[in-house]
This record gives sequence, C-alpha cells and structure tokens, in this order.
Amino acid sequence: MEPRRDGDAIVDLLDVILRDGVILQADVIISVAEVPLVGLQLRAALAGMDTMTRYGLLTDWDEETRTRAVADEDAPPTRIE
Repeated sequence: MEPRRDGDAIVDLLDVILRDGVILQADVIISVAEVPLVGLQLRAALAGMDTMTRYGLLTDWDEETRTRAVADEDAPPTRIE
C-alpha cells in the first residue's frame, strides 16, 4: 500500500486493520523512588471477527452467539399484551 494524500486513507487503514488485525501489547511498571509498586501487562487485539476467529480468538463467543441466533430464529414469536 503506497502512502497518498486523499480522503480514502482512513478507509484503507480500517480495511487493513479489519482484514489483517492489530495486536497492541504493553508492559508498564509504576514505581516511586525506584521501588516498583504496580505492574500492568496489557494486551489488546483489534480485527474483524473473521480474522479473530481465524487466529483462534473469540471462537467460543462467536460459536455461542451464532447458536443463540439460530435458536432465536427457530423459536416461535412471543406475544406481548
């Protein structure tokens, strides 16, 4: 992908992120007077559901959601009075 200056840059960026995914990882140590007090290990994955499930992330959630959606379609409509 070549850099360019037009309005489609954001759309191209979102397309790449959703298609390929991005993983952000940070290790943070908060210390006072060189004494470590708090350690944080942060990890975030951002991608489209297709990409996430292809890499084995959120597969249980996706399967449960699809199963529930099929069950909701098959269930008779409820009558509200």
